[in-house]
Amino acid sequence: MESQTYTLPILSLESTLVFPNLAMPISVQKPASVQAVEAALASEHRMMALFSTRKSGEETSKDVDLYEFGTVATIQLIAKFDTKLQIIVHGVERISIVQILQKQPFLKAQVQPCPVTTLHDIETEALQREVLEHAERYFTLAHPGKELQFPNLLHFEENILQLVYPVAKLLQLELAQEQKLLAAATDKEAMELFNAYLNHEIQVLEIRKKISDQAQEKLSAEQKKYLLREQIKVMQQELGEGSEENVSQELHKKLRETELPEKVKKEVEKEMARLEQIPPSSAEYQVASAHLELVFELPWQNLTTDNLDLNNALQVLDEDHYGLKEIKERIIEQLAVMKLNPRAKSPILCLIGPPGVGKTSLGQSIARALGRKFERFSLGGMHDEAELRGHRRTYIGAMPGRILQSIRRAGVKNPLLMLDEVDKLGQDFRGDPAAALMEILDPAQNDSFHDNYLDLPFDLSQVFFITTANTIDNIPKPLLDRMETLRLSGYSDEEKMEIGRRYLLPRQRTEAGLTSEQFTVPDATLTAVIRRYTRESGVRELERMLGRLARKVAVRFAKGETTPVRVSVPDLPEQLGPERFFVEQLRNDLSPGVATGLAWTESGGDILFIEAIELPDGEKFTLTGHLGEVMKESAMAANSYVLSHGKELGISRCFSAVHLHVPSGAIPKDGPSAGVTMATALASLYLDEVVRSDTAMTGEITLSGMVLPVGGVKEKVLAARRAGLLRVILPRENNKDLTSLPDQVKDEMEFIFVDRIEDVLREAIPGLIQEQATHEK
Repeated sequence: MESQTYTLPILSLESTLVFPNLAMPISVQKPASVQAVEAALASEHRMMALFSTRKSGEETSKDVDLYEFGTVATIQLIAKFDTKLQIIVHGVERISIVQILQKQPFLKAQVQPCPVTTLHDIETEALQREVLEHAERYFTLAHPGKELQFPNLLHFEENILQLVYPVAKLLQLELAQEQKLLAAATDKEAMELFNAYLNHEIQVLEIRKKISDQAQEKLSAEQKKYLLREQIKVMQQELGEGSEENVSQELHKKLRETELPEKVKKEVEKEMARLEQIPPSSAEYQVASAHLELVFELPWQNLTTDNLDLNNALQVLDEDHYGLKEIKERIIEQLAVMKLNPRAKSPILCLIGPPGVGKTSLGQSIARALGRKFERFSLGGMHDEAELRGHRRTYIGAMPGRILQSIRRAGVKNPLLMLDEVDKLGQDFRGDPAAALMEILDPAQNDSFHDNYLDLPFDLSQVFFITTANTIDNIPKPLLDRMETLRLSGYSDEEKMEIGRRYLLPRQRTEAGLTSEQFTVPDATLTAVIRRYTRESGVRELERMLGRLARKVAVRFAKGETTPVRVSVPDLPEQLGPERFFVEQLRNDLSPGVATGLAWTESGGDILFIEAIELPDGEKFTLTGHLGEVMKESAMAANSYVLSHGKELGISRCFSAVHLHVPSGAIPKDGPSAGVTMATALASLYLDEVVRSDTAMTGEITLSGMVLPVGGVKEKVLAARRAGLLRVILPRENNKDLTSLPDQVKDEMEFIFVDRIEDVLREAIPGLIQEQATHEK
């Protein structure tokens, strides 16, 4: 056996040792060690030599100092984590190095087996029995009160090293001691070393047991109880569970510190008494304690002091928003009322307007002006009533509603709470959130609001509620009746110019990391962006375009350029692409049967072209364009009126079939305000006269020829102005709606107010006057 040699890769171990017949995990990280393992895996038997080093160092260094004896081991399992290997090796036999064959890229050597000599004299047998007795004594001390889990020690009599090596690992010896044990040439020498190590460990365990027994005798009954309680606390902390006593004490402390209304306090005291009767391990205990935690976290009496300085409020609102005169006046009025009557209930305001006009940011400004905490959440798509009222505590995963959660986050009972997108509430089998809002948004009821989870009355009357919506059509009428509606119409080009110059451009410049010297946009360029690259009621798209310009400039400065950039109008196609809107040039020359109307959408006003043509055959009157029932009825009424008054209007032709179409057929359209436009288009077709291309119109008609008022006049007028149509025909009763228009818009545009369809046709069709004059002659 000693004459047989192997050539094996060597894995040097710095702080451990692997005994024969023992499996151990080893972590391998150094590149040379990893290559040695890979070389062993590539061999047939997956074997390698394991030697411990006397000092740390690289395996490939010249002064590698390995212990004389090591172990041949087979690699049984391997796992790889990035560049690190985790292997499990099983020791086979003791070896020594005959000759080192290579040091790069890893150690490889010729090794020979060094088996341990077994002696059979009487002294060795006696030593073997002593080792077995000491081993049994060691296990008894190391595991008191337990049956010996180690296999029967008697079967190790045939090969005592099968006991010596594993137990030596349990003793956690130093590397030098383990190495001495491995270096023992005979089993007798190994047993002598092991017996010494084992005796030392037994002495330590006996002294430790003696100290423990003495200390245990001195403990009194009360001390034992205290020790047990402390141990229970530690275990509960590790398990994430609180002590019943600690939780109860903490809740009683919060009850004393929290100022609760008298009715609420009585209910909470009952809940506290009930909690003390529930076992802590019960699920009901956790539900009850969580409910009480919520009660103590709510701001039952905490209030912020309102800043009722009217000049300060107006200054804050002007700093954050341009225009919006009516909204600002309403806020100032409310502050004046609160100043004169501190007990006045907070209003319920509903800001209605197209996207991008500043509804949400206006709520933040109001909160800043008042000095109140601001909380916001969206109602869009909410279809579960429990999201507002909360779930009943009997349900798994129950939690309070969004209203109470917002108030808890604010920490006061009078925050400004903004409910966005109230017009986009859903409704299904789980309830109707709008019905829950009817109690929340009613000042006469919300002073005792009941959340299903809290199940106690909470006063919401001092909360300043502000809701937002794009349209009131989808808001239930009873809910709308509880709110005061304030309309935020679209902005004119001049207003957008001011908003862009004062707010949007500085904000986008700051976000891009630029200064006012590095990036400037003249008024002419800003006007071109507004008119040629955006077509909206709000300013959201305008801000995106300015942000795009700022980012283009930021790229230049990030590349090292230092020349300030002043964006001119000719630069826009390069920076923003081709111009996006040319509506004012699309319909300069209208053909007979085409009229320009005005429409209102949730995104603001828009122009609407209505076309009518003669058909050689087919149905007498055809309507297309994804029209709603009301709009279809308006078309029928317009056609009936024009045909019934054909003689008065000078119509001499009567078509067998007419097709009336409203473009953008994919978009649903409904409403009566296109009645005058349809009548004008049909009259233009029958008379074969063109409608004025600079004129837009809106109004509802009746079968008797009356023109009735419509809504959304401001948005429609601004849409006509954006499209370059400066002449607008309106119902006479809508004259009052023009007061909200900017003075510059009113001065620039021509408004014709009409009472009857004949007045509309005279103003819209120039050839009608000549036709009527000829007819009269």
